[in-house]
Amino acid sequence: GVGVLSQLKKIRVRPLAFESLGVRSMSTLVQTPDISLLIDPGVALGPRRPMFPHPREYAARNESRARIVEAASKSDILFVSHYHHDHYTPNYMEMVWLGSTPDIAESIYKDKIILAKDVRDSINFSQRRRGWVFRKSVEKYAKDFLTADNKTLEYGGTKMRFSSPVYHGEEDSELGWVLMLSIASNDERLVYASDVQGPMSNETVKVILAEKPDLLILGGPPLYLKGFKVSEDSISMGLENIARLTSELSVTILDHHLLRSSDWRRSLRKAFKAAKRSGNILITAAEFLGAKNLLLESIRQKLYDEYPPTKEFIRWTRLSKEERRKTPPPV
Repeated sequence: GVGVLSQLKKIRVRPLAFESLGVRSMSTLVQTPDISLLIDPGVALGPRRPMFPHPREYAARNESRARIVEAASKSDILFVSHYHHDHYTPNYMEMVWLGSTPDIAESIYKDKIILAKDVRDSINFSQRRRGWVFRKSVEKYAKDFLTADNKTLEYGGTKMRFSSPVYHGEEDSELGWVLMLSIASNDERLVYASDVQGPMSNETVKVILAEKPDLLILGGPPLYLKGFKVSEDSISMGLENIARLTSELSVTILDHHLLRSSDWRRSLRKAFKAAKRSGNILITAAEFLGAKNLLLESIRQKLYDEYPPTKEFIRWTRLSKEERRKTPPPV
């Protein structure tokens, strides 16, 4: 990780919660000489029927959540790229997937400037509803709540440029749209592109390349949904576009949906070759930190086989749906 970090002098980047760190998220702390910015302050675990997440996944979620709360205490501004639960922390209690409570939400958003995806424009129904509820609940204690779509903000020598809405994966996807963010400080530039899934849209690739980032933080395609929720063509296009980006950009942190599958490396052969040929770096968030990849969701069955949960945990899984929602899992 250290070699990579040293390439950016003015912009400091710290991944907080990602699939390579054991959870669903792309939460990142970015600090420049002028601002401290927390990106996508959310974390979740995901369903893999018929199993609940393993206790080790819950432990990783608790650690990620603690890192996000701590990073929020150091941040002036929070950015929410879209309203999926692994990208923001909602203001209610939900213990099975999110580990969220009203208190945790308040500790994250209180006295912050929140820049978030517009809920009125380029948004699907479920995110519009979530975004509306989110805004209503946190406006009470946030310093300010602004829509970020297409905005440019400057703080001293730091310039933040929020994109117009881009597709969440496939073009015309039912999953809606997300915002990307470009941060420039002196001669350095970082681009954050969360759920673009590769990207699966060539237009989105153009937008990223036009920014000429020194570091790109990118969400890859969901291999585990290939063929039933996402077409094989779209997945291939996402992988092709990763290869295109890594051949042109010096450092790419690639993570998120892609790393919910244990065979992710195999599908990236072309991208790794492209990076190597150009002398560029393609790594996960964990590798950027100099840590080992911890792809817990992809090995959930194996975790259950090798580390059977305690009786208390099994009892918790048998509580009623309502009880489970309100009761933290014993890990």
